Amino acid sequence: MSAPALLVIAHGSRDPRHAATVQALVARAAALRPGPRVETAFLDFNLPSVSGVLDRLAAEGVREVVALPLLLTRAFHAKADIPAVLRQAPPALRIRQADVLGPSPLLLAAVERRLYEAGLTPGDKSTTGVVLASAGSTDPEAIAVIAETARELRNTGWCSVRPAFASASLPRTEDAVRALRADRGVRRVAVAPYVIAPGRLPDRIAAGAAGADVLADVLGPAPELARLLVRRYEQAATAATVRERVAVAAG
Repeated sequence: MSAPALLVIAHGSRDPRHAATVQALVARAAALRPGPRVETAFLDFNLPSVSGVLDRLAAEGVREVVALPLLLTRAFHAKADIPAVLRQAPPALRIRQADVLGPSPLLLAAVERRLYEAGLTPGDKSTTGVVLASAGSTDPEAIAVIAETARELRNTGWCSVRPAFASASLPRTEDAVRALRADRGVRRVAVAPYVIAPGRLPDRIAAGAAGADVLADVLGPAPELARLLVRRYEQAATAATVRERVAVAAG
């Protein structure tokens, strides 16, 4: 029996860099896991849409799909938007919704990769404070995950790590940078965007990093992120489908 198709679902953005970065990441993941058919869709702003891809897959005879949210935390999109659109898929499709990407040690490794690419070294850890800057959310679970991720990054040896948010939550990136500047144990300050692709909110993070010494790049098609996509796909491949979970809950 053929492997389920993989449908990676990204948020979407008016910024053309966003879709290009998502496609590069998905291509890297597909190269790591030859076999399943791989598609990309967007919730907003970009095409193809999720419903459009699902309709096309059903029309082409595909019967099993793993829908993988390209999201770092379980917030509104993962809890509401994506399940809603998946429930409207053609009845012939058996759909499994994979877990979001975070939390994961692979994400911490990707953050550190970007910091080192920006000029830091492992030897800088003990004197460098890091602002882990995410897009932001009003979901308490998502905010808690970001805070825990910052603590886990701190435990890898960085002098100090503070979470920050580009929207919806506080503190902002620039406030976290100032707080680290006031820490006597911190000799340099680095901002690590905890976002997958460029766009409006990552640009806001970059603007808030003006007072930092180092600004890392977005996670993008980092090898660790590509491996994480493959891992989430494989974990979901044997899970219950969206409709099966709904039926169990209703029963």
